[in-house]
Parts: sequence; structure tokens; C-alpha cells
Amino acid sequence: MKIGKEDILKEGFVNAEIEKGINLRDEILKLKKEKNAVILAHFYQDGEIQDIADHIGDSLQLARIAAKAEADIILFAGVHFMAETAKILNPNRTVIIPDLNAGCSLADSCPPDEFEKFVNEHPDHVVVSYVNTTAKIKALTDIICTSSNALEIINDLPEDQKILFGPDRNLGNYIKTQTGREDMVIWDGACHVHEEFSLEAILDLKKEHPNAKVLVHPECEKPIRIIADHIGSTSALLNYSKTDSCNEFIIATESGIIHQMKKASPDKLFIPAPPKDSTCGCNDCNFMKVITLEKIYNSLKYELPVINMDEDLRLQAKKSIDAMLEISDRLKIK
Repeated sequence: MKIGKEDILKEGFVNAEIEKGINLRDEILKLKKEKNAVILAHFYQDGEIQDIADHIGDSLQLARIAAKAEADIILFAGVHFMAETAKILNPNRTVIIPDLNAGCSLADSCPPDEFEKFVNEHPDHVVVSYVNTTAKIKALTDIICTSSNALEIINDLPEDQKILFGPDRNLGNYIKTQTGREDMVIWDGACHVHEEFSLEAILDLKKEHPNAKVLVHPECEKPIRIIADHIGSTSALLNYSKTDSCNEFIIATESGIIHQMKKASPDKLFIPAPPKDSTCGCNDCNFMKVITLEKIYNSLKYELPVINMDEDLRLQAKKSIDAMLEISDRLKIK
């Protein structure tokens, strides 16, 4: 079956019929070997996708892995900006994402033309942007950061250096509180997942599980952070759940990470923090969840959709990522 560019543009993914009776997991592993492909998956993907990935991680871990990738094809089971980052770091390799519709509400909250105006209004500020941004925002940025290294990167800057931080207001305000950097101007963006946790529902869960510890991502709103027993990046929350003696945890980040938590600590109880105005009991990223095994199979089979990028844009965006990686390596941030 021939798949053309027009077919991809219609739906954002390869909508090809899959042979009946095949084992998708086995076929994906077979295609991966045949094509010398590597699958990178974010912690927020469904468990069945995490289990077929070569590497699983948060944004910092996956950026480091992408920078050293040697495969001919990089398939990114994540959202669009993550695949873009892989392409920025690997211009000569084919980078594919199973569905172009896997966007990011946080990245969408920071339009490049408006952010450029914001940057130009603060010419004496160093621009530090969260990795959850498009390549165009990265090109306007001096240093990229992730939730794993944001505090260290801000602290690495001179105390009298003015800072422009974008696009997540919750992460920015958390960093501002932790570092005391009153000279930080913050863009007003947010992640739909981390803004939707219900304080009341979490407090109700605490009544039901009084010994449970609340683990919170710094992208969450301040009231959620206030009741946290531990605040950290996705990988930091995973590590905390492994090493802490507590046996019950309420998890206030995207529920996909619970798959790895359960694998690492099968005897512990992990409870997803509920969102506002919902009875589903968990809070998922709608964009992450558009990736499926079926789409991964077709993406590998047809080597589509491909991430392409203008070379000038790639080089400009790469500078801010390289700055992050250099600081992270120098400070030995894991």
C-alpha cells in the first residue's frame, strides 16, 4: 500500500488497515530490528507502549538519549515538541512520530510571534524556556530547561542576572519561590493536565488514606504544591516512590508514570490524583494518549509521519538545548 503526504495531512497519521491476527508487539519489535530503529517513549505513554520502548524517560532523559542516538530511525512515542527536539539533535536521521496530532497544551499556550514580542520587551533578560515548547520558541531562547534541572539552571546564573522564564507559569512561580529570584519575569502559560487537579479531591483521598504521601509535579498550581510531601520532575517522583519507606502514594502528575511506579514497587499502592469536575479518577494528557500500538506499527512500517525542519531554525534552536545539556552535565544533574 502506498501512503502519500496528502494522506498524512488529512488525519495526521498513517491510517492504513492492519493485517488481521498479527501480534502488534511482536511485529513492532521485528520492524524495529529490520529498520535499525529505536523507540523513545515518555513516561506519560500507556504502559503497553512503555513496555516496547528501547528507552523510557522524562524530557531531560530523552533529550540526552536522542543526542546520542545511533539508529537510522528514531520513533518518538510522545508529543510533537519531543520529536522536534530529537530532530534538532539528529538532523541526519529520520525522526518519526506516530501521530502529528500529538501536540501539547503548554506549547500551544506560547505562540512564537507573541513570545518574540515578549522577549524584545525585555532585552536585558536571559531567556530560559521550558522544554515543552516548539522549535521556534527554542530558537528565541538562551537556555532550555526541564522540570528535572530548572532549579539548578536558574541557580547557575549570576544573582544579578534578570531572567525571562516561559512558558509555564506554575513551574516558573515554583522556581521563583525556591530560588528567591525576584528578577524573574514569567510568561502566562500552563499545562492542561497539571492545572486540572482537584485540591478537594486530593484532600478527600488523604482522609481515606491518611498514611499516603502526596507526590506533586511542579507544573501543578500552588494549592496542590502546598499540600505536597514531595515536589519533583516525573523521574524524581518515580525515584522518590522507589526509595521512600511509605507504602501509599497519591500521584499528582500524568497517570502514565504509575505504570513504572508499580513495576518498580509492586507491593506499594499508587493512587492517581483526580482532576476537577470529573469522576474518572485520573488525569491523562489527551495528546499523549493519541499514540497507540497500531499507530506505532504503521509509523514504523511506512516510516511516516516524518519530522522535517528548516536548517536555520534547527541550528538556532539547538543552541538553547546545547546550553541546557552543557549545564546539566557540568552540574552532574541526573
